[in-house]
Amino acid sequence: MNDVFFGGSYGGDDRKIEDSSRLECKICWYVYNPEAGDAYWQIPPGTPFSQLPAHWSCPNCDGNKSDFMVVQEVS
Repeated sequence: MNDVFFGGSYGGDDRKIEDSSRLECKICWYVYNPEAGDAYWQIPPGTPFSQLPAHWSCPNCDGNKSDFMVVQEVS
């Protein structure tokens, strides 16, 4: 397996995101919003994606954290 990622993918690189970045699961389109946290995994509101535990996965489909895509905000 290689380390090639789709454009916009997080790929586990915290340098690609800010604390306020929202990320979307590439499998089911669930969006992790740091303002809301994650009730399923008991992640409190205000938790940046980069601070989620290593075992965290998508609460909808169990997709890997590294497979999430950075949501590009429209200005």
